[in-house]
Amino acid sequence: MDIKRLIIVAVGGQGNLLASRVLGEAALKADVPVRMSEVHGMAQRGGVVESALVFGQAQSSIISDGDADVLLGFEPSETLRAMVKCNENTTVITSLSRLSPFTVTTGKAAYPDLSRLRKLIGEKVSRLIAFDAMTLAHQAGSALSVNMVLLGALIETGILPLSADLIRDIIETRTKKAFVETNTKAFNLGFEKARQLR
Repeated sequence: MDIKRLIIVAVGGQGNLLASRVLGEAALKADVPVRMSEVHGMAQRGGVVESALVFGQAQSSIISDGDADVLLGFEPSETLRAMVKCNENTTVITSLSRLSPFTVTTGKAAYPDLSRLRKLIGEKVSRLIAFDAMTLAHQAGSALSVNMVLLGALIETGILPLSADLIRDIIETRTKKAFVETNTKAFNLGFEKARQLR
């Protein structure tokens, strides 16, 4: 299989690490080689959390600038900040649900205009899938399931060698029992949303 490089960016508390773990375990179950690394930053204070996953026979989990095949962004301004990892062939999947960073909430910076943000990202990559993942997470039953909504959208693209059924199995076996139904519904809603946005 071809090597596929995925960057996931989020703000602390959005479930980036669980999403990465689900993907990693799915890859292992499917006998797909995977390498993972994480940068936690100041996650406890709402700082950025970045995960890199490389699928296939790669020597390293490091994804250099311009080398990502897919960028999955849980927060739009963090997606924009991570665009340095992308190239003209990259697919970007991002939530449009704002989670203002500390500098914005204290008035020291302005949040980027979402329509301009979409335009800037869309001009630099081959495909942009952008939608309000928080609304779908609420529809699934929990604001905390944004990560599963975005996983659904990611798997729908077919870029990674992982099936939707396999991801659902991992969600069922590796997430807390109390959240399985909500997480599965969130995954399915994200999958369908990405299909609608083709």
